[in-house]
Amino acid sequence: MFGTLFSIIFPVFAVSSLGYLYARWRHTELGDANRINMELFIPALIFSVMSDSSFDVTDYGSLALAAALVVLLPGFVGWPVARLMGVQQKTFVPPLMFNNSGNMGLPLAVFAFGEEALPVAMVLFMVENTLHFTVGNWMLIGRLLPMQLLKSPMLWATFLGIAFNVLDLSLPKPVSDSISLVGQIAIPLMLFALGVRVAQTHITEWKLAIVASLIIPVTGVGIALGADAFFQLEEQQAAQLLLFSVLPPAVLNYMLAEQFRQEPEKVASIVLLGNLSALLTVPAVLYFIL
Repeated sequence: MFGTLFSIIFPVFAVSSLGYLYARWRHTELGDANRINMELFIPALIFSVMSDSSFDVTDYGSLALAAALVVLLPGFVGWPVARLMGVQQKTFVPPLMFNNSGNMGLPLAVFAFGEEALPVAMVLFMVENTLHFTVGNWMLIGRLLPMQLLKSPMLWATFLGIAFNVLDLSLPKPVSDSISLVGQIAIPLMLFALGVRVAQTHITEWKLAIVASLIIPVTGVGIALGADAFFQLEEQQAAQLLLFSVLPPAVLNYMLAEQFRQEPEKVASIVLLGNLSALLTVPAVLYFIL
């Protein structure tokens, strides 16, 4: 069992560590690479997975609802905790809700469950990402930005992929193979970028970060188990939802806090310690579900 866990965890943290070590060795700016990944490589991966004939969108409705609960409900726990700790809710609560379903969730799903797990992981990623750019933005700036979401290549890749799937359309094989090849860049680049961002972040708010790192797995697991019992998910969907529930905070939380000047140092501390604590929580959950 420990050999299996090592084979799953090692590639994820090895590539992230490579990004970390490289960024510590040389000054590294991944702004352009991250933008290309968000606008080209990840949409290509989404389209390839969702347009595949084996993907049936009707199989994932309950999973999407369960994932939404896993993302949103921790916010109701974090809200009073933030008040008790004397920290602004929009600093403390978003990192509890919006997790690393891209940089860490997608590769973990592939290494733990195989390539056939990508559709489930992609549904979880799209639910989290959509909520982050709607509910998350509303929490930070007090208003929704629907046009920003509509401009997202990932959203359009999702719509097109589902349309091709439902209408039983297909592209010429050389074209579909090219899109698939471009999409394969996304996962290793996300892992490498995660390591670079960790190297550029520092923990200054230890108490806040420790409390958040405890809340995330406890609330996540409880909500995931409750959602699974209610929706009666398939075995693999339930397993991936449980793994999804303990993923650490998304690096995007820090990037948005920096953009909107919402105490980015505190958010960075929560994100960094949350990702480091995943070295313990993720293997523990994988041991339970495998």
